[in-house]
Amino acid sequence: MKNIAPAISPPSGIGDNKPANQAVLDWVHEVELLTKPENVFWCDGSDREHQYLLQEAVRQNVLIKLNDQKGPRSYLHRSNPNDVARVEQFTFICTPSKEEAGPTNNWSEPAETYSKLHDLLKGAMRGRTLFVVPYIMGPPDSPLTKVGFEITDSIYVVLSMRIMTRMGAVALKRLGHDPAAEWNRGVHSLLDVDPARRFICHFPQDNTIISVGSGYGGNVLLSKKCLALRIGSYLARKQGWMAEHMLILGVESPEGKKHYVAAAFPSACGKTNFAMLIPPKHFAGWKVTTVGDDIAWMQIRDGRLFAVNPENGYFGVVPGTNYKSNPNAMKSIAHDSLYTNVALTDDGDVWWEGKDGPPPKHVIDWHGNDWTPNSKEKAAHPNSRFTTPVRNNPVLDPDFEKGEGVPISAVIFGGRRSNTMPLVFQSFDWEHGVYLGATMASETTAAATGAVGQVRRDPMAMLPFCGYNIGDYFRHWLAIGKRLTNPPLIFNVNWFRKGEGGKFLWPGFGDNMRVLKWIIDRCEGSNGALKSPIGWLPGLHDLDLAELDLDHKSVDELLEIDHEDWKKELAEHKKFFDSLGGVVPDELMKQREEVAARFAK
Repeated sequence: MKNIAPAISPPSGIGDNKPANQAVLDWVHEVELLTKPENVFWCDGSDREHQYLLQEAVRQNVLIKLNDQKGPRSYLHRSNPNDVARVEQFTFICTPSKEEAGPTNNWSEPAETYSKLHDLLKGAMRGRTLFVVPYIMGPPDSPLTKVGFEITDSIYVVLSMRIMTRMGAVALKRLGHDPAAEWNRGVHSLLDVDPARRFICHFPQDNTIISVGSGYGGNVLLSKKCLALRIGSYLARKQGWMAEHMLILGVESPEGKKHYVAAAFPSACGKTNFAMLIPPKHFAGWKVTTVGDDIAWMQIRDGRLFAVNPENGYFGVVPGTNYKSNPNAMKSIAHDSLYTNVALTDDGDVWWEGKDGPPPKHVIDWHGNDWTPNSKEKAAHPNSRFTTPVRNNPVLDPDFEKGEGVPISAVIFGGRRSNTMPLVFQSFDWEHGVYLGATMASETTAAATGAVGQVRRDPMAMLPFCGYNIGDYFRHWLAIGKRLTNPPLIFNVNWFRKGEGGKFLWPGFGDNMRVLKWIIDRCEGSNGALKSPIGWLPGLHDLDLAELDLDHKSVDELLEIDHEDWKKELAEHKKFFDSLGGVVPDELMKQREEVAARFAK
């Protein structure tokens, strides 16, 4: 790992923007004494600072500048080949008791963990710069907004945090002078990027995160999964709101009627594509806008759920992104973006598998080696990433910055299932909807380690991100429902059902608008639905399938409920609940019995 201390001192007025809050100053001093950096750099988020840091990152070979004609103001970063994804096995929730972390998290005793991490951090920043990154998650004027400070010795992290959060003076203003104010303490050090010394540890009671030994975004941009979901979900339960792994989109009819929906999908199930959906020609006049593509923070107001996206950028998977699959993502990443672990073309552009057009005859792959179309390895890592500001999104929702959030009409759960689950159905009520979320599952893809195609339960797509006991998390969902007088309707979707011969039955992408339209119709009180044992299903003529090349047989298969498949599915639900060791609330056990009883009729 290259030494990452700037050899050239920053120009005056850069790197010295200390906050007035004494609690922050004391904490940074403490970490400085422990890690022994060469210098301390206080970030302010200014354009001048940004230019200086970019030049430094290029000078230190942390970033490669792309051709300005091909990717204006954009850069490529290559991570260590042993450090390319989130590491669930080294991610810990450190609560006083194991019960508080629950059966789905790795637990570690707080005092022992602090001691181990402090030993690893002793002198870890010698010869390096310690950067202090102040940031907020959420719009500047939102009651939900949280302040965080991340200490890091990685210039790549600083530049990524500048895109992904609202960084700098805005955070100091929000925090103010009160030393007792709530803020998140995050410490990150690359150490020597050795997987044996890689730990991502969360201390919910202390609002603290310590991450060592990794340089990969999901492990080191501590604002993202660490604060926004793991610590966020813990704070949300304590404070009576919700922190969810959900996209938020707005959908507006030609008459100007607008609804917002939040949707939870596990990875590799088309979350970013759905958040930036472009309706097919048949839906002329309909508009879909993006509030967020990954995280929703929701609070109750006037008996309804209102959501904000706490982030300020997108950190998305690049391979397979092209003008057919996601034109709005392509437009978003065309400038002012950071790419990680993609290939570099001979003319200074980036390339990845699935990009538009034929593969180039030669590139430098993500390892820094020569690559041609005959090479056995992929040119871009399957989990290579783009980091781009939300402002680049041509369909960013006009209310993205609204502090009070946007009202949620529907919550959608969905996974990748080749059978059993129909294209779309609606829960009977909130409690039944929570059951659908709690039992949600997805077939594993190449994006996850292990066998491909195995059904993995992933409640509310939060399995890797819930910062406390999953049983208490289910209880929190049920408790929120009791406080809502106008709850969102809850739906389940499955774009990935296969017919005979293993072909997908549904075209997906923009045509998902047809399913979204039915969901919106239901929110507006339309009665175009049939009752089934699992919930309300669209009838054959309730989905607008005009101008879609889909035969009746395929539509039947997409909406079919196979009783034998569902017997197996319900047995799997029981098995999953049992595996959690008695933490599942009785209400959800009862929901399972009720579904089984409806099938028995």
